[in-house]
Amino acid sequence: MSSSTSTPSAVPETSPAVWRASVGAYVALTKPRIIELLLVTTIPTLFLAQGGVPDLVLAFNTLFGGTLAAASANVYNCIFDRDIDAVMNRTKKRPLVTGEVSVRGAWIFATVLGVLSFVWLAAFVNMLSALLGFAAILLYVVFYTLILKRRTSQNIVWGGVAGCMPVLIGWSAVTNSLDWAPFLLFGVVFFWTPPHYWPLSMKFRKDYATAGVPMLPVVASDRRVAVEMVLYTLAMIACSVALWPVAGLTFVYGIASIVLGGWFLLECVTLLRRLQDPTLGKPRAMRVFHASITYLTLLSVAIVVDVLLPL
Repeated sequence: MSSSTSTPSAVPETSPAVWRASVGAYVALTKPRIIELLLVTTIPTLFLAQGGVPDLVLAFNTLFGGTLAAASANVYNCIFDRDIDAVMNRTKKRPLVTGEVSVRGAWIFATVLGVLSFVWLAAFVNMLSALLGFAAILLYVVFYTLILKRRTSQNIVWGGVAGCMPVLIGWSAVTNSLDWAPFLLFGVVFFWTPPHYWPLSMKFRKDYATAGVPMLPVVASDRRVAVEMVLYTLAMIACSVALWPVAGLTFVYGIASIVLGGWFLLECVTLLRRLQDPTLGKPRAMRVFHASITYLTLLSVAIVVDVLLPL
């Protein structure tokens, strides 16, 4: 009499667990945390352009279309940077590196997201916003990822233009036009980007060096990086304060822009001083990184509060 042994059957590829893991991998390619930061600047722009509470349906359509555009750009970025991601400790577990998502699958996903973002914005917002969304994708994928990132230490400066586009999209969504106020907000985000991103590059300097990406902290001294951070912060503050009279905001925003700008400048100056004189304390670049996120968030809140107060 023969005996048989049973072996556990493999988990079906269509099982809920496999499906959830696959969806999670595709979502990870879109870099949700970056998208969240982009939405932080879109929302106050909608309120500012409206001069009050924007139409909620329009706001949803704008944010959804903008999210699709940003997601598309981020997936394309993962495709083109997968060789870099594979050698960096910070990114070596991204789905395209681990094989959780195929390159072909990522191409299809990124393209569908990009087309859908344009169609959505054109159909439910306006053509100007759709074109700006498309321009944002091109700027991030072609201008930053393919042209600048591997060639110049100023990559994040000029490549950061793509991250400024949400304010233009938000303004155009409400007004179907552009004005000085959104371009000043554009300037705030543009000058904010280097002191936001360079501290992260300082922390992961070895990663970028190994990958051959010439981020400024890789090719320059920490002192020079900190000096440039201070200069960009000063320009950022100038744009934020100029927005006060240009956009017709009240003293609420004005005071907030000065106080928040002064606080963030102090963080950058403190980093610079500690790099120049170690006896003042250990330089903490990531403190500036986290402070930059807090600054942009609170400045956005100040805009919304200022707009709503007269109502």
